[in-house]
Amino acid sequence: MKKRYAPLARNAVIASLVAGAVATGIVVVGTGGDDGPPPPSPGPAARTVLAEGPGAALSAAELSSLIAGQEHRLAGNPGDHLSWAVLGSAYLAQGALLGDRTDFRRAEKALRRSLEALPGEKGNADAQLGMAALANARRDFATARRWAESVRARSPEQWTAYPVLIDAYSGLGSYGAAAKALRTLEELRPRTVQTLMRGSRVHHDNGHHEDAEALADEASSRSGGKAERAAAQYRLGELAWDRGEPKEAAAYFDTALQLEPGHHPSLAGRGRAAAALGRTDDALRDYGAAIERAPMPEYALQAGELYESLGMAGEARAHYEKVRRLAAKARKYGVSEELTLARYEADHGLAKAAVQRLAQEWKRGHRSAQVSDALGWALYRAGRAQEGLKYLKRATTPGLRSALSLYHQGEIERSLGLHGPARRHLREALRLNPYFSPLLLPRAKRAVSVLGNPPPGGPVDVEGEPWTDEELPPEDDESTEDRESARDGDGGSSRRPDGDASRRPRESGSARPRERDSGEGREPGAARDGESSTAGSRGPSPSGT
Repeated sequence: MKKRYAPLARNAVIASLVAGAVATGIVVVGTGGDDGPPPPSPGPAARTVLAEGPGAALSAAELSSLIAGQEHRLAGNPGDHLSWAVLGSAYLAQGALLGDRTDFRRAEKALRRSLEALPGEKGNADAQLGMAALANARRDFATARRWAESVRARSPEQWTAYPVLIDAYSGLGSYGAAAKALRTLEELRPRTVQTLMRGSRVHHDNGHHEDAEALADEASSRSGGKAERAAAQYRLGELAWDRGEPKEAAAYFDTALQLEPGHHPSLAGRGRAAAALGRTDDALRDYGAAIERAPMPEYALQAGELYESLGMAGEARAHYEKVRRLAAKARKYGVSEELTLARYEADHGLAKAAVQRLAQEWKRGHRSAQVSDALGWALYRAGRAQEGLKYLKRATTPGLRSALSLYHQGEIERSLGLHGPARRHLREALRLNPYFSPLLLPRAKRAVSVLGNPPPGGPVDVEGEPWTDEELPPEDDESTEDRESARDGDGGSSRRPDGDASRRPRESGSARPRERDSGEGREPGAARDGESSTAGSRGPSPSGT
């Protein structure tokens, strides 16, 4: 690392704030410039981090101690930009670890105070990368990309920008750009836990599942503390679940929970695995504990579908109502739950509402495989199967082929009379993960049974036509005025972040065909009147509450 970058001790304090947030995809790192006063003496939590090295994770107790120490130091030195950046990153990590989105507002306030004390263009990369990580946590990936790219443009060798960029690119569906950022990170910080964890995600998104597992396993063996190892064990559990091994997944989640009791992603993951293994009482108990620990809409939706699969309609309805309440609460703190809400609407509510929500996400540039899958399925449920199939083909191109997406594609193809492709994709879904959904699994098995075996000589077409980026036709009852309004109402996604460069950073190139639509294309439906998505760069002013 060149001498112009911050000392190792300063890097360690901020880079360590990956904390338990690694499991949720949040990167909270930074390396401030050498300008300004030296950092204050670290407290007990920071000394632990310094002993373990940069990238070490922090437990809830350590984060609480670090926050208290930073607030004490700032009371006597309110102009210390570095302490404000560390405090903001600590609040963000604590919010992710505990599932408390109120900490995100505190994080933004502290990070903006840091940028007031030292603007980003004058070298305050710490706060800029904190804002990028906050935007990722709020699922405003386009804003996260702009914050992080502005840092990279000034200091391309600053390694702490790349984990944040990888998360942002992955959220946008820019998988080629994520792979390119990973290669740079591997050059700058080879074989560290952060690098290995990001590498696992990127390789999985590109279809290299064995490589993804090997990197996560190495991250676990290299981890320096319990919280860091718990995050790696959770990652291994998710990979085991994806390949249809619930027993192995449950073992990894158990280990994560032994290391970090109350780790809510592992509680929900273990609940899903227990349901697949027929241990429904354990599953419902784990889901309940996850929701109590971190009241997140996705946990409520998973629990509701499990209740519905068990014929417990009243409990299912209660959890579906909870999905809406929790999503509305998250929105107050700037967190977008549009994808979860759309999935709920498509299967249990109003499919047209799901299309509207996802069309807005698409316009914001959020074009990951998950959004493509959800949008394609919502279009099908809204009676627009042919359009929906285009998005499902995009979601299931080589790379991230989830059992759920393959099921969705097969069902749409079956409805269109494309029996060869439908048979192939439904069977592939059941081979990939024969436990992928307690609610949809029986439907998938019935569909395969109805389709039967291929005709003599095999089916003529088992894949169907490939995905193309041709413009999709509007809904029949959609007016020209509606379409013009939808095209123009971008929600301010081209704004520059505070303290950013005078022009927008350029988009990184793509190395994968799936990514060619990540920045272009027409939305499939008009946005709901008066509805807008949250942005990580917005929120209360530094002096607000």
